[in-house]
Amino acid sequence: DEPLLRGIFEIGKRSCDVVLSARRLRWSPILPESPTGDSSVALQAQEEIIEMKDVFSVKLKRRRFAGQKKGGTLLGITIFKCLNKQENKLTDCAIHLNNLSEDHCQSWFRRLKEILNGFQNRPKSLKVFVNPSSHKREASHIYYEKVAPLFKLADIKTDVTVTEYEGHALLVLKECELQAFDGVVCVGGDGSVSEVAHGLLLRAQIDAGKDTDYVSKPVRAPVPLGVIPAGTTNILAHTLYGIKHAVTATLHIVMGHIQAVDVCTFSSPSKLLRFGFSAMFGFGARTLALAEKHRWMPSSQRKDFAFIKTLADLKPEECELSFLPLQIPQEDAHEKDRKKKERTKKGSKDQWQKIQGHFLNVSIMAIPCLCSMAPRGLAPNTRLNNGSMALIVVQNTSRTEFIKHLKRYTSVENQFSFPFVETYTVQEVKLQPRFKSGPDAKENMCLNAASAEGNYPWNIDGDLMKEASEVHVRVHPQLIDLYGVNTDDLESSQAMCNCI
Repeated sequence: DEPLLRGIFEIGKRSCDVVLSARRLRWSPILPESPTGDSSVALQAQEEIIEMKDVFSVKLKRRRFAGQKKGGTLLGITIFKCLNKQENKLTDCAIHLNNLSEDHCQSWFRRLKEILNGFQNRPKSLKVFVNPSSHKREASHIYYEKVAPLFKLADIKTDVTVTEYEGHALLVLKECELQAFDGVVCVGGDGSVSEVAHGLLLRAQIDAGKDTDYVSKPVRAPVPLGVIPAGTTNILAHTLYGIKHAVTATLHIVMGHIQAVDVCTFSSPSKLLRFGFSAMFGFGARTLALAEKHRWMPSSQRKDFAFIKTLADLKPEECELSFLPLQIPQEDAHEKDRKKKERTKKGSKDQWQKIQGHFLNVSIMAIPCLCSMAPRGLAPNTRLNNGSMALIVVQNTSRTEFIKHLKRYTSVENQFSFPFVETYTVQEVKLQPRFKSGPDAKENMCLNAASAEGNYPWNIDGDLMKEASEVHVRVHPQLIDLYGVNTDDLESSQAMCNCI
């Protein structure tokens, strides 16, 4: 922490002794000597400190006349800092260092810029996707009013695409020059973010010369993904930041806070369907499918309608679930070798477990899935990058008991402490729906048109997918970097705000 520069600036109408090091900027007011020469009478001013890692921009401060865009009288330097507030919220604040000397300010400005440019992961160029249809069609307003000014302040160049239809971002990502950007940002809801994440990972496979029809070992995404919440639930944003707040999300991107995150592949027996973070089959998927059929309704109304209607027509899905439990590494080398030999003798199929029956809902989640509606999380026992998925199976039960289970998500009570709810920590899952036959088949087809077509809906990150055959879900550790807090910060934020 050796001093790099030392000088005098006026800060808050007081002359201050300012010292700059690579790690900190600190200052203290210059106090006049006592007229009697008694130093004990002088008040000791408290030193103030800014950590340079919290600074995201520095500008020369000038006085300009109306209409004047360049030049002007130099007044000093303005430092923009990222400030932590309560409930995981971030905001920006400015500290003004006033000095009329051009040479003095220029030397300090250059050194401050050198320090800021030395921080890794801070983007200088971003590809931005804005979904204008998200939620209340507020994504464009959020971006241009709250996000873009901070990017400009941090000297980040942006290339913006306002998406016009579903799949637009995916198409652009397949063709754009990704190497020209330090990161990709999505302004929208969970469905938009899921499409961009899928596009990034698909592009990584193409650039690596991999087969995109069958992906067993995916290649990591080439650049980080930033999430600006502008949807209804914003699960991924809540999981990363602990809050739905566009400025907080933007400042995490500007500061280059990066978190490696696990991603799932969803595949049929013949091809890769998509990349994603979480999925629901059964009630959660049928609710989304019904909501999508009523797009003409306002967002909140159609989701409430779909939830109530699906609950009224509550029917279980008959299917077969196979899953591979998470293998916990053994510390003892001899024990590990013995286990390996046993597995070789029995065959790898013996590790798989199978359950079959009628299920109201099946959730498969590689992330905790935080949102404002559920204080404990949809999958509170998993983490962003622990290489596992939470498999949550809700077996057939009465509507009353199922509603009790759903209500637990909005409280601090354990939503899994029901006899009809089973939870597993897994690496892979295979789900095979069973088509109904017999007297109930006609009734089932009337209630569920997708079943009549031979396709069953899946809710993948808030996006609807229909598939008739078996779906194989596999988790891939730390496959993509997202702009957000690290694991320790995430756990503390979960404890602080206790929100999903």
